[in-house]
Formats: sequence, structure tokens, C-alpha cells
Amino acid sequence: MAVETIRWQGPCPGGHVALIEQTLLPGRAEIAAIHTLAEMIAAIRRLAVRGAPAIGVAAGYGLVLALQELGEAPTERFRERLSSAKAELAAARPTAVNLAWALARTAGKVECMPLDTPSPALLAALFSEAGAIASEDAAQCRRMGELGAELIADGSSVLTHCNAGALATGGIGTALAPIYVAVERGKRVHVWADETRPLLQGARLTAWELSEAGIEVTLITDSMAAACLASGRIDAVFVGSDRIARNGDVCNKIGTYGVAVLARRHAVPFYVVAPLSTFDPDVPDGASIPIEERAPEEVTEGFGPRTAPAGVGVWNPAFDVTPAELVTAIVTERGILEGPDRAKVEALLRDAGRI
Repeated sequence: MAVETIRWQGPCPGGHVALIEQTLLPGRAEIAAIHTLAEMIAAIRRLAVRGAPAIGVAAGYGLVLALQELGEAPTERFRERLSSAKAELAAARPTAVNLAWALARTAGKVECMPLDTPSPALLAALFSEAGAIASEDAAQCRRMGELGAELIADGSSVLTHCNAGALATGGIGTALAPIYVAVERGKRVHVWADETRPLLQGARLTAWELSEAGIEVTLITDSMAAACLASGRIDAVFVGSDRIARNGDVCNKIGTYGVAVLARRHAVPFYVVAPLSTFDPDVPDGASIPIEERAPEEVTEGFGPRTAPAGVGVWNPAFDVTPAELVTAIVTERGILEGPDRAKVEALLRDAGRI
């Protein structure tokens, strides 16, 4: 995979974040230079950078951008700005838990340091932790790919929904990682990609990313998934997640729940691939996950001429929740959790020191 979604460019202080401007894909592959906190928040909100793990990496670097602007300001000023920047970034998108997780981890590195620590040392610690999150995400993606590849037989056809590949992470992806590794190992894999309405992440991003990697991909509309599964064309479903509740309920891009129901109806395994940072032990079940609602224009005129009557009401949730009972297994960097439920999730999080 040649796609590198997000990286820090240059020294700190003085550097910036370089990321693929995903709103322009697949027509143009351009790199956006993000120099300020405001620019990073705007990039997250407009989905220039998206996908739970990638948003986590962006959040850590966003704090660095905010704080490097202060130079050698008094440590009190540095800590005040850290707190306000953390709150501003947290409000950028409410559903993906990796955002809040990365902010807590990065800011926490500074918050526990002695109060008289000079600002340059605080910034260096912040930068180091943000970089560690990015590096760890790449390693976790690779590990999940290696584990998940064992679930893909040679000659398989896999259905995926939305984009959970390199464009959504700091590495080779979550849901697409097993596919990349399986292909590396010489397995023949055909991917069926839902277009993923209303923003077409499957059509614009997944199809582009897989094509760039030389992997055979067939694009279908979301409404074709049922017929595709019923026809016997699909051997397994792989999706990512933006937040996983303590009981194993999985929140992912809108439409995922429908795919899970269809997969169960047609006896096709439904796999979720997500790092431990996507699990939220503070959320008891899927009903407690905040679901982001986005602008109606994404539905009525997302990519050109208006396709609905002026003034028509629109409901545009960005995510839905798949009950744990519909999930065959969750692939994490620490192993495969088969038949996820509260007891199994809690055991996994306890073993990882998350609870």
C-alpha cells in the first residue's frame, strides 16, 4: 500500500500536518497542509480526514498544532490552551470514540507532568505522544490484518461497507487490512464495495483505494447488497467501527446494520475489525452511543444538482448500531473475539488494562 493518509511534516515546533484531502477523491488525489487547530477542526468536520483511527491520529496532532503556536509561553498559559484545544477538537465529531481517546491520552501525557515544567518540554512530550499514537495505529492495523487474513479463504468474495482501509487509519486499515494481507500471502480475493450513501465513501474511497492497490473490486449500490448476498456471491462481510459498546454492540457508518441483518439471513459471517481504542467501556450498549446527524444537503444535493424537492424534510444520521448478536466476531490487535457479548468484551478490556 502506497497510500499514506496522514503524517507530520517538518520539525516541532514549526511543522504541520499533511493529509490526503479525501473530499476530492477519486477525481483528484491532493495533499492538504494543515497548519492550525482551526484548520484541523475544519478538516475533521468536512471529512477531509475521516475514519475513527485516522481521526484519533488527527486529534493528537491537532493538539500539537494548537500548542506550538504559543512558542515559549508561560506554562500556565500552555496548560490553559491545552484544555481549550482539547474541548474544541472533542466537539468536532461526536460519534467516533477514537477522537476522545486520543485527546485524553495525548493531553494526559502533559497533564501529569510537574506544574513547573517549561513549555518547550511540555510541547515535546505532546508531540512524542501524538507520534506514538500514529505509529501504534499502523502496527495495530498490520496485526489486525494478519489475524483477519486467516478468516479469508483463497478465492473468496468479500463485501464491505463504507471505507475502513488505509484512508481511514494511520496504517493499512481496519476492515480492509485482512484483505491486503490475504492478497500479500497469495490469496485471490474479490471485493464487493457498497457505494455507501449519502457521501459515497465506498464508491469514492474504497473503490479508489483498492484499485490503486491492484485488488479486484466491484462497486454496487447499497440497495443491491441484499440481491448480492442472496445470489451467493458473498463469502464474508468485513466492516470497521467508530465505537463499540461494552456489551459488544457496534456503531459504524449508516447502512451497516442493514448489511448485518442481511448477512445473518443468508448465513454469511459478519466480521468487525477494530482496535481496542474503538471500544468504549463507558458506554453500556449501542443505545447509549451518540449518533451524529449531518446536514440535509448531503442527501438532497451531495454531488451536484438537487435530487429532492426544495423544502422536503431530511433525516441524515451518519451512523447506525449493529447489535452484538449479529456480529460473528470482532478482530482486534489482541486477538479475535468470537460471538462478542458483555462478558467477553469486559474480559478483553480487563486484560488490556482498559477497565
